[in-house]
Amino acid sequence: MASADLSEELECPVCLAIYTDPVTLRCGHNFCRVCIDRVLDLQEGSAGHSCPECRKRFKERPGLQTNIALRNIAERFLSTQPDQEASRVHCTYCVDFSVPAVMSCLHCYASLCDKHLRVHSKAPEHVLCAPTTSPETRKCSVHKKILEYYCTEDASCVCVSCCVIGGHVGHKMMSLDEAFKEKKKQLRNDLQKLMVETEEAEKRVQSLEERRRKAQEKADGETERVTALFRDLRRHLERRVLSEITRQDEQMSKSYNDIIRQLEIKKAELSRKMRHIEELCNMTDPLTVLQESHTGDSCDTEDRHDKQLHDGGDLDVAGISHTLQIGLADIMSGVAGGGSLYSLQTYYWM
Repeated sequence: MASADLSEELECPVCLAIYTDPVTLRCGHNFCRVCIDRVLDLQEGSAGHSCPECRKRFKERPGLQTNIALRNIAERFLSTQPDQEASRVHCTYCVDFSVPAVMSCLHCYASLCDKHLRVHSKAPEHVLCAPTTSPETRKCSVHKKILEYYCTEDASCVCVSCCVIGGHVGHKMMSLDEAFKEKKKQLRNDLQKLMVETEEAEKRVQSLEERRRKAQEKADGETERVTALFRDLRRHLERRVLSEITRQDEQMSKSYNDIIRQLEIKKAELSRKMRHIEELCNMTDPLTVLQESHTGDSCDTEDRHDKQLHDGGDLDVAGISHTLQIGLADIMSGVAGGGSLYSLQTYYWM
């Protein structure tokens, strides 16, 4: 319905066919350039020129302005309406106006409107067909006779002379109508096969798309689970290694605290001895100083403290690395033993 309405809007008021090279008069109405030129030519020498549509009069022959937008719309419409091509064939004998042809005569090489068709010759040699702009294509290029038969061996349309004296003598022939029916039957069968193949291909595509969707969902699920597993494994290793570091830190802190406490005791003892020696140094009585026992000897605790600091006074980096290697080895041994990463997840976080 919309196509029909658009077709009416695109019809030239003179020839009643789709616009060909449409032009616009000053009054705003559009016509085919050939159509309006013929009308204006007929109006020469009369009282003046006028628009065939609204009858607006012009003192001089009006100029024609190409309507580019309308031309593009008409061409686009014709490209989507193959049947409209026939309406562009005009009657050969209507010289004053472009009138659409309804038939073409292959004998006269002419196209006819309803009016001229009624008076056209009915002789057998005047073969009529649908309107065409190239009737010569319906005749044999060699004998210039109408193509009436179809050679099945050469798959070509031929005339009577081709069958008798031409290059198709002795070939199997069919009438154009029979060949046309056979061809359409074959085309319908081919179309049916193509429709079945298209349907099967569509089903195959849908099946593959569904399988791809499921595979993608499975891959996404596996990616999420593996990512979570490695995150948990990392946490497990972190806890294991950090626990070892904490243990060493606590042990090291305890060692340092013990040594510091012993050194504080030694420091207090040394201070006491220093005060006693200072008191002796300040005495003037020789007898008292000489009778006092000597208490200035230092103890060997300093060497012991140095040994303690050397043995346990630093972080055992090698031990931490060993703990990490043991954790990784446990995981790898679980996988090598036939366990999956998912079962290991349950094992490590019991």
